[in-house]
Amino acid sequence: MIEGWMVFLLCAGMAAAQSSGRFTATGSMITPRFFHAATLLPDGKVLIAGGGSATVELYDPFTGIFTATAASTASKFIGSATLLPDGRVLLIEAFRILSDAYDGTFRYTGGAELYDPRTGTVSATGDMIEGQRGYAANLPTNGKVLITGSGYYTESNCCSKAANPELYDPSTQNFSLAGPYAETGARSEAGVAGLQFTPATLLPDGTVLIASEPAAEILDPATNTFRLTASMTAEAYDIGPFGTKPDHLPGRTATLLLNGKVLLTGGEPGYGDFDTSYYTLNSAELYDFLSGTFTPTGDMSFARFSHAATLLTDGTVLITGGIGNPYGGTPVAELYNPETGAFSVAGNMESARVFHQATLLSDGRVLITGAVLWPGGVSPGGEALASAEIYTPPVRIPAPALFSFSGDGQGQGAIWHAATGQVASADNPASAGEALSMYTNNLLDGGVVPPQVAVGGRLADILFFGPAPGYSGYYQLNFKVPEGILSASDVSVRLIYLGRSSNEVTIGVR
Repeated sequence: MIEGWMVFLLCAGMAAAQSSGRFTATGSMITPRFFHAATLLPDGKVLIAGGGSATVELYDPFTGIFTATAASTASKFIGSATLLPDGRVLLIEAFRILSDAYDGTFRYTGGAELYDPRTGTVSATGDMIEGQRGYAANLPTNGKVLITGSGYYTESNCCSKAANPELYDPSTQNFSLAGPYAETGARSEAGVAGLQFTPATLLPDGTVLIASEPAAEILDPATNTFRLTASMTAEAYDIGPFGTKPDHLPGRTATLLLNGKVLLTGGEPGYGDFDTSYYTLNSAELYDFLSGTFTPTGDMSFARFSHAATLLTDGTVLITGGIGNPYGGTPVAELYNPETGAFSVAGNMESARVFHQATLLSDGRVLITGAVLWPGGVSPGGEALASAEIYTPPVRIPAPALFSFSGDGQGQGAIWHAATGQVASADNPASAGEALSMYTNNLLDGGVVPPQVAVGGRLADILFFGPAPGYSGYYQLNFKVPEGILSASDVSVRLIYLGRSSNEVTIGVR
């Protein structure tokens, strides 16, 4: 059935490069930025947008150089950038400044745009229903983009209130309301503060974790409903200056591990509408989606918030930068080992960084861009950095590859009808809803996080993934052809794993 294709697979074996685990400088961005967005594109380049500039630029990991791409966007401040299944990037602005000088005069607009890497252009798309700030954007398994954790100011302009979650549909380019949240009670005019500035994480079962207070929530995309799950561990917060659990916890990170658990680190406990008390946590905890519970894990070596956490290809998590105790930025990085539950120092970055971005590249390295800095600490009014650097971990596993009959990873893919073993070609096309099978490499043994497959710009349902029988180091994926794909002899297929895209091959679809 498939033995004849293995010559192509065996010529594309796994390549895990070794290095010393270090930080090195790379080319600087064209424009200094912080609070920006950095998105890995299917071709391996990184899109940089927002962060105080209306320009958009690209980082090429092969040359280490940033170059200008789209001329401008509608906003200098981008709240999120989400890679869509068709390769475009959804850019949602956080706010728009109403005067040339940054004097605090701004408004929340909810504007959104699409960046197309094929043309290098930005175009308008539908706006969010209400202008928001501080949100997280995730792409659930239904192919829509979920916007959560945001807020807006009340009519009196005194307080920030939790906003309704929204969904963006790439097929219609419109936003619609999701939810509502399971926790809707208001403690004050500020509303449910614990739903704001909270990370959201797509779980292995296709649901989404919103790490909010007083209890975290789960969204089921299939039913568009939220439900409460467990509260985060009190032990992680009782060390705060007030000796009580805070009502909101901004500036923490949430990272999906290969074992399916979510690592939450750091943060700055908040009490009341805006009193964050300038106290930073070094604690960490794990959320288990199978049991729906939080449990403490080892503490970080340093307290931090507004840091970055990046899952590496060996399953460890790189923690970089952030604001610590005493209050100020840090260049110190550390690694979390899920097998031991412990953090260890991983050296210093070239610069102290806060409100920066850390992006896993296709070759397993990490690109770290931008920050805001002042002497001895950080401040939103401090100096934005244009510098960038690369972290090279001790173990690097490249992004997965899809195989083709040409042997070069292009054109007709080595993808077959699951029922017959015949190639899904122009002469024998697949149908919507049909199960197909294919091989890939560079998935990680024992991982429970499923890869995603984009077919014709739409996410497919994953039916099975695991080691390929009889072929060590290779993996088999069975997936269902999505509905709504136009008939063609060369429909694109890409695999996305750990946020990194494979090469693109094609199949026939009728």
